[in-house]
Parts: sequence; structure tokens; C-alpha cells
Amino acid sequence: MQFALKAGSTSALVAALLTIGGCATQQAPVETKQAPPSQAEQKTAQANTLAQATATPTLKRKVALGRLSNETAYGQSLLRDKDGDPLGKQVTDLFSKALTESGAYLVFERPDISKVQAESQLAQQKLDLIGVDALIVGSLSEFGRKTVGSSGFASASKKQVAFAKIDIRLVDTRTGHVFFATSGAGEASNEVSSTFGFGSRAGYDGTLNDAAIRQAVSEAVSKLSTEMNRRPWSTAILKVEGGRIYISGGKSQGLQPGMTLAVQTAGEQIKSPQTGAIITLPGQKIAQLRVDALFGDNELNEGAVTSVVSGDLGKHPANSLVVLHEGGK
Repeated sequence: MQFALKAGSTSALVAALLTIGGCATQQAPVETKQAPPSQAEQKTAQANTLAQATATPTLKRKVALGRLSNETAYGQSLLRDKDGDPLGKQVTDLFSKALTESGAYLVFERPDISKVQAESQLAQQKLDLIGVDALIVGSLSEFGRKTVGSSGFASASKKQVAFAKIDIRLVDTRTGHVFFATSGAGEASNEVSSTFGFGSRAGYDGTLNDAAIRQAVSEAVSKLSTEMNRRPWSTAILKVEGGRIYISGGKSQGLQPGMTLAVQTAGEQIKSPQTGAIITLPGQKIAQLRVDALFGDNELNEGAVTSVVSGDLGKHPANSLVVLHEGGK
């Protein structure tokens, strides 16, 4: 009897200790992971990056978009001919769209210039090609995808990542000299997770490719705009008539009534024995103009009516003078 009581007491004691031990057991802390940004948030960030480069009103530069090819192994096939570069064409189209939407450039067509020439011949009209300040060339130099994932006792996650990098160069159309080079990179991702087999399931997401390239284009355009804004904006005098001086460029290029512009003589051009390049010596500032009115109805035929507020044009021929924008005024 005593043995039975002791055995029962022992069982009760063991059960009590197990209960206390179970209550005292600490659960592993739950690791909190920050969710990756959605595609909508990534597109918003890209738009904000591009807007920062063009937030300050600037006078538009004339640029031509040349070759932007795909130099990566992605998208290459033996079945394509030398002109079959769909990814390169996509990069070119996105770049042209970003430049135009930035509001800081007059963009002229170069990759499909043969099609433009064919249309002008059908219309029996002469195609007047316009010179530009810079030619943009480059390539998609890096592009790839990867899928990473993790799994635990009750949960699993899968993340698809696309990465793109674009290298571009600005070429002086008068000399062929590359005066600026930069790159833009972009990354887009999509992550799904499940717990005990429940949750989202996703297959191959092809839109990540477009999002990564678009982000790389936005970054490259932002850097390009910063460089172009460092270079002075200039135009030419169309005609001098009494107290009025007509210059090229109007509302579409950013000119506004009340703006002031400097007039200086075109510097003498001398060929450098060292580099073989033509060097333009600094000109002399002779007058300051004020924009009084604008005329024209599109980017190519617009002009401005100005008047002299200080200095004098003297007897200088109009084609020997250069009109420069004085930043911040």
C-alpha cells in the first residue's frame, strides 16, 4: 500500500515538473522581414528620380538618339539576323520616351531615319535633317535574372530578381569626340511566400525584365541631364531690325518673357598642334538682351523677340554673334 502511494506521488510530481518546464520553455523569436517594394512603388521611385533631374526649368538641348544595342548574351539567338535586336530596340524606345517626357530635350530620330526618309519621298517632300548638340550612343551591357528562395519547417519563400545595366556616351557631333560617359543600373524583384502549403504561387514574371530596364534608363537619363545642364545653352540671332533682335528658340525650349541673355562675339577658331582639334577661343561679351515676346507654334519654328538692355551690338554681323543663357535669370 505504501509502495502504491509512493508510486502515485512520484507520478504526480513528475507530471507537475513537466508542466512547469513546459511553461518555462521560451519560444524562438519571430524574425521580421521587410517586404520588398512592389512594382508600383518601384515605378514611383523611378519617376521621382527622373523628376529630380528636371525639376529646375532648363532650356532644352537638341539630342539625337543613335545606337543602343544589346551586348549581353540574353535574348541572342542563331535564328536572328544582324538587325534582329528586340531587346536593344526596347532599350532605345524606352530611352527616347524618357528623354521626351523629361521636358529637357528636343529628341531627333536616328535609328529609324531610313523609314522617315522613305515617308518623305512618298510625300514628295525634302527631308531637312537638323543638327544636334550631342549624339547619344550606348548599349545594354549587363542583363540577367535569378531566382532565390528559402524554406523552413512550415514556411517557404521564392524571389525572382531581374538586373539591368546600361552604358551610354555623349558624342560631340562636330568632332566625334566622346565628352561624357555614364551608366545606369536597375533592379526589379517579386517575392511570394507560403505557410503550411498555403499562400501565393507565382510562375515566371516577364514584367520584371521591363521594370529593371526602365529603372536603368531612368538613372542614366538623370545623370545625362545633370551633365548637359552644366553646358551653356546657346542660340543664334536671326535678324536685327531697329531696336528688335530676333533669336531662334521659344516657349518649347524654355524661353520666357523677362529672361535675360548674354550676347558675345564668336571666338576665333584655331587648330591645336597638340591634339589636332579645333579650339574656339573665348569670345567677348558685348551686350545683354531681354526676352520681350515669343512667336511660333512648334519646337522647330519658334523664336523670340528681344531688346538690348545693356551694351551694344555695334557693327558686328548677326552671324558672328552667339546668344548664351545666363543661368538663374
